[in-house]
Amino acid sequence: MADTPWVLHVDLDQFIAAVEVLRRPELAGKPIIVGGRGDPNERAVVSTASYEARAFGVGSGMPLRIAARKVPDAVILPVDHEAYLEASERVMATLRAQPAATVQVLGWDEAFVGIETADPEAYARAVQAAVFERTQLHCSVGIGDTLVRAKVATGFGKPAGVFRLTAANWLDVMGGRPTKELWGVGAKVSGRLSKLGIATVAELAAADPQDLIPEFGPRMGPWYAQLGRGEGANVVDDTPWVARGHSRETTFQRDLTGAAQVHEALRELTSRVLEDIAAEGRPVIGLTLKVRYAPFSTKTYARKIPATSDGNEILTRVLELASGIEAGHPIRLLGLRAEMPMPDDARKGHTPTRSGW
Repeated sequence: MADTPWVLHVDLDQFIAAVEVLRRPELAGKPIIVGGRGDPNERAVVSTASYEARAFGVGSGMPLRIAARKVPDAVILPVDHEAYLEASERVMATLRAQPAATVQVLGWDEAFVGIETADPEAYARAVQAAVFERTQLHCSVGIGDTLVRAKVATGFGKPAGVFRLTAANWLDVMGGRPTKELWGVGAKVSGRLSKLGIATVAELAAADPQDLIPEFGPRMGPWYAQLGRGEGANVVDDTPWVARGHSRETTFQRDLTGAAQVHEALRELTSRVLEDIAAEGRPVIGLTLKVRYAPFSTKTYARKIPATSDGNEILTRVLELASGIEAGHPIRLLGLRAEMPMPDDARKGHTPTRSGW
């Protein structure tokens, strides 16, 4: 049987919680919540939760205080970025060591692996065994004939399993599911699709891409239709990832209530972002200010700026953005994202991106 190109999506199961269990084996089987400094009384959000904690409805991004109330017996731990980065690097090195594998890292806990094999399930199980042997971490593997199908397939393999999605079974498996279960389609986009009469993956797959353009534009409209069919790129790209921007945010233990407090916090936040981008050697071309008002409403203020690497100029632009902040409203969180041009932007122009906010 001849070798065929395949895409594997390798996703570590409850990665951060699993790393913590490796360091503290006595926590195995207990509900674990990781977030902030590990203090349920602080203003912080959940970074991750073990499967045992998720069973109580705890999820990433949930305020730590609420998560602690949902699971009174949970073990709450502080975030340890260095430990997770070290574990991630061991995993990615293991993937790169697999036979004839091309690896595209997506984050700490996931990567695409491009291979050619006659038996992708056997290859996937060998990857799982290698990762566990090297790191003692379990992973799930999605197999697909495109990156989209491999990514979606992983969810059906969790935990520690293998699942294949291809053109042959895509609609059988995904057709009746809501569009928000697609990679790249969140609740907001799913809601906008619903207004167009598109509620399921099958309906999105059957949609005329031209009909989506008035709602989503000439680039994103056809792209969403393509997602509905599970189509798209089928080649794993191991080109080193280059950040389009850097962001930082701070949740304040006490609400900011005065302009002087806000300005001082913005100066500190800008300084931290500037430190992050200093090594990039690229100017800043856009800024996004995120403001979370008490108790929990969030607004963002964004602006393109003339390309500059001057810290004072960037701070001035940040403070100009801050003029949009609603006076008299206590602020519990501030975030700042600085966008930079990509190395090839001058040749091909900017492409649509998402800030993560």
